[in-house]
Amino acid sequence: MCFFVLNMSIITLMDIQKTSDRGILEALGSRLRGVRLDANLTREALASQTGLSVDTVRNAETGRNISVETLVRMLRGLGHLDDLASLVEDAVLSPVQLARTQGRIRQRASGRRRNDDDDDDDDGWQW
Repeated sequence: MCFFVLNMSIITLMDIQKTSDRGILEALGSRLRGVRLDANLTREALASQTGLSVDTVRNAETGRNISVETLVRMLRGLGHLDDLASLVEDAVLSPVQLARTQGRIRQRASGRRRNDDDDDDDDGWQW
């Protein structure tokens, strides 16, 4: 099971839906700091190695909003780029899903589909 440590508590995947965006950023920052310390790297060394500023590394580790590029650079510098693999891998469709889509790859979302019953407006106005 995947988890993040936040203020000595564990955020599991089941709890992450209930956690605020700020809480998730703080947990991610805490995890990045822990990985950096485990690698025995100073903030200055990681910043130099990744081309980031020391302030950017500090901001990431304290849970401030960072760019995806900053996250990728830090993970690459810490040797943990594989942690993003599940986000960038192509989704594998099951044979049933492939048959249902007839091999077509979805290009856009259609939004909410309306039923004929949805034509009744609450205010009674119609064309």
